[in-house]
Amino acid sequence: MTGRTMHQTDPTDSTDSTDSIRASGTTDSIGAADTATETLDGTGTAAARAVGAAHAASGAAAMAAEARAPDTTGAGARLLRAAAVAATLPYLALKTAWLAGSDIGIPEGSVLLEPTVFFTVANAVTMAMDAAVIVLALLLTRPWGRRVPAPLLLVPAFTATGLLTPIIAGFPAQLVLRAVGLGADPAARAAGESFLHGWVYLVVYGGFIVQGLALAGLFVPYARRRWGGVWQGPGGTRLPSPTGVAAGAAAALGTVLGALYAYWAFGGTAWLGAERAAQHSAETGAVSAVHAVCALLAGWCAVLLARGGTRRPVWPLAAGWTGAAAALCWGLYLLAVPLAPGIGEGGGTPSVILLAYAAQVVTGCLAAAVLTAFATRRRRPA
Repeated sequence: MTGRTMHQTDPTDSTDSTDSIRASGTTDSIGAADTATETLDGTGTAAARAVGAAHAASGAAAMAAEARAPDTTGAGARLLRAAAVAATLPYLALKTAWLAGSDIGIPEGSVLLEPTVFFTVANAVTMAMDAAVIVLALLLTRPWGRRVPAPLLLVPAFTATGLLTPIIAGFPAQLVLRAVGLGADPAARAAGESFLHGWVYLVVYGGFIVQGLALAGLFVPYARRRWGGVWQGPGGTRLPSPTGVAAGAAAALGTVLGALYAYWAFGGTAWLGAERAAQHSAETGAVSAVHAVCALLAGWCAVLLARGGTRRPVWPLAAGWTGAAAALCWGLYLLAVPLAPGIGEGGGTPSVILLAYAAQVVTGCLAAAVLTAFATRRRRPA
């Protein structure tokens, strides 16, 4: 995801002080209880239980106090958080209406009007995913967010990066191309309108773009505070051989994918199939260009991280994270769409396209593995 430059007051200054006072108080009380325990003869077990109960009560009280703590987040971060939350509302409203049986935004004859279990489940799942943006925005700005285990934060953040980045880069490009007269022809646009009304794409994708930019603006300072040691200093020594092999494989696949998607981006239609070739335009080419860039970033940033060196790894980490997330998440999504009942092409999807989607998934997985190995090796205690 791309970020937005905005002044933010570091919200952790007062939080860290509060945490230190709280931790000191908790430690003092536990230490006093331990001292009392040692002075008791023959009653160690009962005293230990009392200490454990006191510790649990103290921890619960600390968590409750933290939950009631005033919001010390800077003005810039509060603005980004509000933007992220507000940007989810149109999508959540549409999904709620569709689950309730409304046909708002859906034209007559659309397959979305068919009452199938698949569409109901898909709407519920995607609605939950968008609602998770609200939780993520709060997690990145509230004091308790610093204590969430890393996987519970990084997995949804990685997924959000992967799903939103191609939209942030591709949808505005499509609008610009359409504005200058290089968009899809009327027949192709009419085919898209038969699925959803055009205004739905503007509202939904516009919301996604705001969500992505706001979350990026919140995640970057959060990651700097919590894991800044991962990219401080030079890249370091070369990663172990298995990681290097994974990086090399990611770069090889990323290069092939980049070349293939670049060919489609600049007007090539080979291996697309007759239907896709007929609908090919500069708009679809913009999407292919985004996939090409993401695949190349995932592969070659993995190589840079695996090789180490004297340069700071900030940009390889950021670009590799973005490219790997987009390749993996969109590869999975694009593989699932042909299998979707009612809207998928099933066996009609050309095999080269399916192989490209699968290669995106593999490239993203390999690059993510290299990122994980690099960060794990350099992780420093908080």
